[in-house]
Amino acid sequence: MPTIEKRTDSKGRTSYRAKVRLRGQPAQSATFRRLTDAKRWAEDTASAIREGRYFKVAEAKRHTLADAIRRYRRDVLPKKSAGTAAKQGPQLDWWSAQAGAYTLADLTGPVISELARKLATEPLPSRRKHHKLYKTPEPTRYRNAPTVNRYLAVLSHVLSRAVKWGWMEQSPMSAVDKGKENDGRARFLSDDERDALLKACKASGNPDLYAAVVLSLATGARKMEVMGLRWPQVDLKRGHIAFLETKNGTKRGVTITGSALMVLKERAKVRRLDTDLLFPSSKAPKPGESRKPVDLRAPWISALKTAGIEDFVWHDLRHTTASYLAMSGSSLAEIAEVLGHKSLTMAQRYSHLSDGHVAGVLERLDKRLFGGGVTHADTT
Repeated sequence: MPTIEKRTDSKGRTSYRAKVRLRGQPAQSATFRRLTDAKRWAEDTASAIREGRYFKVAEAKRHTLADAIRRYRRDVLPKKSAGTAAKQGPQLDWWSAQAGAYTLADLTGPVISELARKLATEPLPSRRKHHKLYKTPEPTRYRNAPTVNRYLAVLSHVLSRAVKWGWMEQSPMSAVDKGKENDGRARFLSDDERDALLKACKASGNPDLYAAVVLSLATGARKMEVMGLRWPQVDLKRGHIAFLETKNGTKRGVTITGSALMVLKERAKVRRLDTDLLFPSSKAPKPGESRKPVDLRAPWISALKTAGIEDFVWHDLRHTTASYLAMSGSSLAEIAEVLGHKSLTMAQRYSHLSDGHVAGVLERLDKRLFGGGVTHADTT
């Protein structure tokens, strides 16, 4: 039963020490300035202990979000792909800086929602090379809805792990609304733009640009996947590339033929002997470090200007590959397989480009079912 003891210190100040003892459970106590607070705490604590809620809440009060993030970095993050870990590291840094002091008990849905609003409205730091490359003032940048959702996703995983560790009873993320994402950007090159860009890349003074762009278009690979390629991943005899470090951590193989294969064979004739990177930087690595991939941002921007192409980034080469596949009659499953998507959701953005193909499929089905002989007159 709860008991309350009145106390008076040497300065004459009064306090009330509430104590709760229930059979089979350790005693709990707390001190308050007001008697009403002590009574309320004693009643709530006794009720929570009877219902089995108290010790779970107490555990959540003993650990902060910073504690959970530190354990997550130690036990979970190393098991993820290098690309995923590199992206989630700064995201975890942000949560730790902004909310690390919160106990897990105090990290409620409304608190996280307010932090998400701050995440979306705080200006991003300036990109140091922007003015030098683009020669224009850099506009203020903010995190978009998909980016904020990725931050929320890693926090959700941290909290779900905390539940498994017994640090909290349940995750508050179910009370947090995610930002609405659109269908995604699907900017792709027209035939004229593609020809102009390849011509500009070939004329570029950079010896790596043309080969990297051709390989990106031929495989639909992400920029980091192409720039991180190493010769052991390339089988020129079979015409095959194995992408080992991917965004979603899933390895995939891609067949290369035609121009892309020719470009790689020519590149193999002049490959460097001090590194196995396909696109190594000419800068000597620092002591103890390996050589890094080449930085193609400046020659890429120059080639876009020469080709007269606007509103186009390197990742749009991947959209171009997927769009061409759709317009060539490839199914969404085939597009997803080439691009390395785990589900068809991402490939759906290209579905409108394959309407003609779908019509052709239905025409062939009609011919097989009905011999193509059913006409409008036959149905009236």
